[in-house]
Amino acid sequence: MSPAHPAVIELAAASDASEHRTLIISLFAAFVVATLFITVWAGRQTKSAADFYAGGRQFTGFQNGLAISGDYMSAASFLGIAGAIALFGYDGFLYSIGFLVAWLVALLLVAEPLRNSGRYTMGDVLAYRMRQRPVRTAAGTSTIVVSIFYLLAQMAGAGVLVSLLLGITSDAGKILIVALVGVLMIVYVTIGGMKGTTWVQMVKAVLLITGTILITFLILLKFNFNVSDLLGTAASNSGKGSAFLEPGLKYGVSGTSKLDFISLGIALVLGTAGLPHILIRFYTVPTAKAARKSVNWAIGIIGAFYLMTIVLGFGAAALLKPGEIIASNKAGNTAAPLAAMEIGGGGDSTGGAILLAVISAVAFATILAVVAGLTLASSSSFAHDIYANVIRKGKATEKEEMKAARWSTVFIGIVSIALGALARDLNVAGLVALAFAVAASANLPTILYSLFWKRFTTQGALWSIYGGLIAAVGLVLFSPVVSGKPSSMFPDANFDFFPLENPGLISIPLGFLLGWLGSLLSKEEPDKGKYAELEVKSLTGVGAH
Repeated sequence: MSPAHPAVIELAAASDASEHRTLIISLFAAFVVATLFITVWAGRQTKSAADFYAGGRQFTGFQNGLAISGDYMSAASFLGIAGAIALFGYDGFLYSIGFLVAWLVALLLVAEPLRNSGRYTMGDVLAYRMRQRPVRTAAGTSTIVVSIFYLLAQMAGAGVLVSLLLGITSDAGKILIVALVGVLMIVYVTIGGMKGTTWVQMVKAVLLITGTILITFLILLKFNFNVSDLLGTAASNSGKGSAFLEPGLKYGVSGTSKLDFISLGIALVLGTAGLPHILIRFYTVPTAKAARKSVNWAIGIIGAFYLMTIVLGFGAAALLKPGEIIASNKAGNTAAPLAAMEIGGGGDSTGGAILLAVISAVAFATILAVVAGLTLASSSSFAHDIYANVIRKGKATEKEEMKAARWSTVFIGIVSIALGALARDLNVAGLVALAFAVAASANLPTILYSLFWKRFTTQGALWSIYGGLIAAVGLVLFSPVVSGKPSSMFPDANFDFFPLENPGLISIPLGFLLGWLGSLLSKEEPDKGKYAELEVKSLTGVGAH
């Protein structure tokens, strides 16, 4: 990899003429105003808990599929994957494969049974046949931790993106941007609830797909739609030659990196079905059939998008030198916007500035929509599972529950801002992969056992959630992601005792093992009648809310 040359680019957008900066700010402002208008409009229609948590279950399969796509195609997809491909070629492309294949697990195992069994949160499904208070506490805790990990990635992406556009190079300026995104996120969720968030996600999905199609078309046009020529130029420009198009640049240098790749793959494929902000989207449709249809639509939209990220990543590698990308952002997160600027004629041209502004505004829209979904998932889980059912023991009114959800949104927003400021130089795709690992370690084993194993007990659920959660988070804290490397969160510290960057290889099997072991060792007799009810409900939809 070429060394970073800050002088080469030092955020190319910073040198644009002032009229370009005005254009960029105008586009950003237009999107923020439009989405705030949607949020206020939806907020006026949010009168009950069902409206706040599940959008009144009024969305069609297509609308929800579009919103799921908007929720799933995050800053990691648009910025992180393109950056990973631009810097590591074939090995970066593996993220695209993992994120896409993961949807099959969600469709085949989780979407329909979850829609039939729950009401607003993952805790509803788990608490159906187990002791309410301990299981809801565990589910709420896990949901909040996974959401905060995912929020880290979005906040990091926001800081990088807006800094690029506005020419901000100081750390204080980048932290201020992260804080601004956090404030907007809090406003979206507290005012609009699930209705406002869903409409924002739908608008964002359309914008993102349109913007990606435009840049993909222009990159292919530049190379006369000759993919072989595009890949050849990317390999040559990368300084790695044919190795750029082969496995091994990131995963394969040593035995550890190969294990890291296996760990990443497992986390990506299994993590989606345990992500709280994706799971709650299945509750916004009226029937299980609509839930199934929404996942089918999401697979089609997301599949097309991930195919295009290949062109974005290799196009960035073909158009820009590695040193230019790294100078803008060490983790490569700005590769797609910089490629857009280059394909439009460069930073000094109006065409380049317009494309940079459009693509960056779309990416910013992506971040805002995803952080709203994540915050809604975690605040809903706190208010519904922990506050209403554990603290108030089911005696809270709908009004009190919604008030608790709004206050928890503020708290989660503040925590996300603080952690996002620390994570601003990490690759956002890698950060999201960590969230996937935590979700697959703590949530997925518990959901699958709860739905499909009649001997599963409360103790098994608690061991699985807390054991998977502690293992995944603990291994991340002592991994190279946090310390020991120039690209770590704390590069000057050195407590990276766990050699892998992704904990999935250890923590996911451990989550499944603990759930099984905890149930076998439990003195509690499983309620087989409740399991039979849940089985009928999850498979047929009889009695579903």
